[in-house]
Amino acid sequence: MIPRTCIVLLSLLTSFSPLATAFLNLTLPGQHPNPDEVVLQVNRKVNASLARRQMLQTTQKDQLDSTCLTGNPIDDCWKCDPDWPNNRQSLADCAIGFGQYAHGGKGGEYYIVTDDSDDDAVTPKPGTIRYAVIQTEPLWIVFPRNMLIKLSQELIFNSYKTLDGRGANVHIVGGGCITLQYISNVIIHNVHIHHCYQSGQANVRSSPTHYGFRTESDGDGISIFGSKDIWIDHCSLSHCKDGLIDAVMGSTGITISNNYFSHHNEVMLLGHSDDYLPDSGMQVTIAFNHFGEELVQRMPRRGYIHVVNNDFTQWEMYAIGGSGEPTINSQGNRYTAPSNPNAKEVTKRVETGEGKWKNWNWRSEGDIMVNGAFFVASGEGVELNYEKAYSVEPKSAALIDQLIMHAGALGVGGRDNNLGKWSSNGDGNGLGSGPDYTDDMSGSSRIPLPPLSSTSTIFSFFISLSCLLFLYIIPDMHL
Repeated sequence: MIPRTCIVLLSLLTSFSPLATAFLNLTLPGQHPNPDEVVLQVNRKVNASLARRQMLQTTQKDQLDSTCLTGNPIDDCWKCDPDWPNNRQSLADCAIGFGQYAHGGKGGEYYIVTDDSDDDAVTPKPGTIRYAVIQTEPLWIVFPRNMLIKLSQELIFNSYKTLDGRGANVHIVGGGCITLQYISNVIIHNVHIHHCYQSGQANVRSSPTHYGFRTESDGDGISIFGSKDIWIDHCSLSHCKDGLIDAVMGSTGITISNNYFSHHNEVMLLGHSDDYLPDSGMQVTIAFNHFGEELVQRMPRRGYIHVVNNDFTQWEMYAIGGSGEPTINSQGNRYTAPSNPNAKEVTKRVETGEGKWKNWNWRSEGDIMVNGAFFVASGEGVELNYEKAYSVEPKSAALIDQLIMHAGALGVGGRDNNLGKWSSNGDGNGLGSGPDYTDDMSGSSRIPLPPLSSTSTIFSFFISLSCLLFLYIIPDMHL
């Protein structure tokens, strides 16, 4: 419990301006000093991959020799290695954007998940995924066969872990799903995450030496809380209680790429509160994703968000929104509006008047607007334009089709990518013989969904930390 006097002191501190704002809005660890430079770097990599693919397809022979090339710089980085199943850790060198420094478990040992059970969140069995992710050393976690992992509680990761589902059909469902809290350097690649529900009111282990009581979780697919250097690539996410991917409480250095999102309401929350200033330092790259059927709304609340070469298909309310003065840099996306004449606008300033949001830096460059979609730009030097963009010919969208054709988990759902099984001896025997799991197999419809949240409990930690900063740093500032 935080002393009441400390909360009063913190409240008094936040009332001073601009000194208090400068004090609280600290540069986040892992924050890039020049985000526009990262944006240019992403664009250069995309252009280089597309140019390389075009150059190598000039003759029939070259076409046969370059079947791995897609123009997607992430996929081209690792899939063009014919022995990639035995060189898996090279994937860590393939990230782009703000999450490019996520090393995951690179340099660590391989950990093979042999047991798909999750019966004990405090004393997990060796061979289970929970036993792997709580370890302190770097680990590259792989799956020798198809698995449906039904979590009993939140799966709380430690730093320097890679979850690599390539070569198997891996589904993670159940209680709380994945939690990345106060950690760094995590890669989550090629898994299905769906039907995640609220869990908690139980003890859960977060490291080999610590477990603690967890209150009710939100039911996110992936919850990124106060963490940095995170890369989520080629995952399929749907049907969760709260967000599919939420990044809050000063998280930064994140890339979300090549994923397939569907069947959800509040798809992505970037920044938990307009009033929490450290979230203004959040930097996220959202690239090559397919935002598919039955999605309602997406909300990057704060920070610098680079949205590049994604396919947004028939949202129900809006495609991109915000409420805490985020910078949104939208480049080369395809926005296909729904048939609803009142939902054609790509953008939404949530509960904010034009007098305030007209200064927000929201840019659109090279985006393709289909079926009456239109993007309302704002910011310095931008003329507001409410005119509906014209629908384009299908051939104009060929670039997007090429870049996002394999979005989501690979090797399933009609996407034949010739993914081989992980192997220590290089035999590459292909996929395991297990079933292709479906949403119905999660059994989540039989689980009650309580309405409580753990956010307030965890937020108290930050108040305590702010109080310590006040007690030990502010006296030296001679206010």
